[in-house]
Amino acid sequence: MKKLSARRRHPLAAVVVLLLALAATGGLYTAFAPADKAQADTTAQSLAIDEGKKLYAVGCSTCHGTGGQGTSDGPSLAGVGAAAVDFQVGTGRMPAQQPGAQVPDKKNIYSQAEIDQLAAFVASLGAGPAVPTKEQYDPADADIAEGGELFRTNCAQCHNFTGKGGALTRGKYAPSLEDVDPKYIYEAMLHGPQNMPSFPDTTLTEKNKKDIIAYLDEVNSDDSESPGGLELGGLGPVSEGLFGWIFGLGGLIAVAVWVAARTAKAKKS
Repeated sequence: MKKLSARRRHPLAAVVVLLLALAATGGLYTAFAPADKAQADTTAQSLAIDEGKKLYAVGCSTCHGTGGQGTSDGPSLAGVGAAAVDFQVGTGRMPAQQPGAQVPDKKNIYSQAEIDQLAAFVASLGAGPAVPTKEQYDPADADIAEGGELFRTNCAQCHNFTGKGGALTRGKYAPSLEDVDPKYIYEAMLHGPQNMPSFPDTTLTEKNKKDIIAYLDEVNSDDSESPGGLELGGLGPVSEGLFGWIFGLGGLIAVAVWVAARTAKAKKS
């Protein structure tokens, strides 16, 4: 009798066994399902890299080398990241029509899917900035005033205080930032294309970048007002000073000549 009572199951034993079975089933799912998803993601990424490598061989390898190592006609692409590819190819700057001091933007020749594949291949050459998400560059609820301060401190020397662009040395120039997609502005700050310095998150935080984008969106909108009146294209004090010298001083000289001529004529009569 003692043996039989020793072997008698506890009333909660069935519940414990059921919970263990469910835990084991969940453990098996956790162990295998995410692995399948990760494997699918890895396969998709590998396919994107393979397709990007083909596109790269046709459109980019002539200047940047077959392995992205760079040549005398183009820099190395190791470590530039996917954001640089998305910017350069998405804005049509790459592939470049011809070498020069400045590569202008133009209509791009790739679809966004092809750009993503190119970016995946270049990203595989070395770690670099990733393509930002919409949440990162969306200027909604950003601080416009703070963005203006940051822009005037870090960007206005080249791009002008409203982003109209400006001339640099040796045939280079800072392009206009009017009507530029916020994503491309964010990417440009991330990797610093051509003559522009880079502004990683350690220099300008993600919020700082959003504030700058919001400022540019505000000052270049149709609703923006110029408190100074005639803005002369918003090109800044140099162009406005030149306008003052040529037309203002020229007008004064013309008036002086007219007065002198009238005075001489009056004396003769």
